[in-house]
Amino acid sequence: MDCRTILVTGGAGFIGSNFIHYLIETYGDQVEIINFDALTYAGNLENLKEVEDLANYRFEKGDITSSKEVARMFETYDVDLVVHMAAESHVDRSILDPEVFIRTNVLGTYNLLMAAKRAWEVGPKTYAAGKRFVHVSTDEVYGSLADDGSFFTETTPLDPHSPYSASKASSDLFVKAFGDTYGFPFCITRCSNNYGPYQFPEKLIPLMIHNALKGLPLPVYGKGENIRDWLYVADHCKAIDLVSREGRLGEVYNIGGHNELRNIDLVKSILQKVREALPEGDPRAETITEGLIRYVADRPGHDLRYAISPQKIHQELSWLPETCFDQGIERTIQWYLENLSWMEHITSGAYEAYYDAMYQHRGVTADKTQEPQSLLKA
Repeated sequence: MDCRTILVTGGAGFIGSNFIHYLIETYGDQVEIINFDALTYAGNLENLKEVEDLANYRFEKGDITSSKEVARMFETYDVDLVVHMAAESHVDRSILDPEVFIRTNVLGTYNLLMAAKRAWEVGPKTYAAGKRFVHVSTDEVYGSLADDGSFFTETTPLDPHSPYSASKASSDLFVKAFGDTYGFPFCITRCSNNYGPYQFPEKLIPLMIHNALKGLPLPVYGKGENIRDWLYVADHCKAIDLVSREGRLGEVYNIGGHNELRNIDLVKSILQKVREALPEGDPRAETITEGLIRYVADRPGHDLRYAISPQKIHQELSWLPETCFDQGIERTIQWYLENLSWMEHITSGAYEAYYDAMYQHRGVTADKTQEPQSLLKA
């Protein structure tokens, strides 16, 4: 590929930092990477220690909700590709504070679209050659599926059920509207649940790993029957790269993992695999049992099932997930075991206060037959 300048928003977050590592490992100095991140609670520059001194990597601290800060990126750099990952992303947080999701996910996306349009436009509905905006979205914009073997496709109507998914659906539609109205060069990707290294431990998989290693309760919503499709983050990064280079402009590409699991089965699998990954004789193995599972009241508007078909991206770009769940979860657990200092650092301070607010004093119970108390009870 020709040398490109790539602006990655949210590059210090989970998927963003993995994507930057992927770009460096795949293309070396053929790319110039600008990491634009506000460094909120989930942004962590420790995720990128291995690349921070490279000549073709730059970190720019900034907030996509500021049109001036966004415009500065396009004034400073000749950006060829925007990979837009910066977002507020946790459903629980969106229930507690919807407004910040509107500001970041909707206004922030609009600011990026306007700045890119102004920088790239050379005439009415005409843009400089090679420019592209890839908007990284989520399968949650589609709503919920019944447990009937059906799948989300790119033509599934949007039906968001949480403030988070509503904000992402809104940002998706703004991107599409810029394409329809101004001829703006975009692609949208919608992925299933990601997991892997560097994931902030408010998400299910790293939360379960962290709490299991600490001998802490493992909070599971409802009866744990909600079903999610799991995608290893490295596979997702490869798909985003393919869309950024070869995807048809104006198209949506679903990126699914073909790894559907009930939440309770996932949690039990993690417990088993964490025990197996510990060194022989490690005393923590004795406490890592299903007795740690605590059932808490279900999340309001909790979608039953997500399952996403990658047929389109497979047919057009020859992409399919390469990592089966057993392999991916073992790699993930091993990474966390080898990076306990990273976990200790990121779970201190503000995160601990958030965790307490979400899971303490809620009437959690180890009795699986007892009805859980209100999740949002003070």
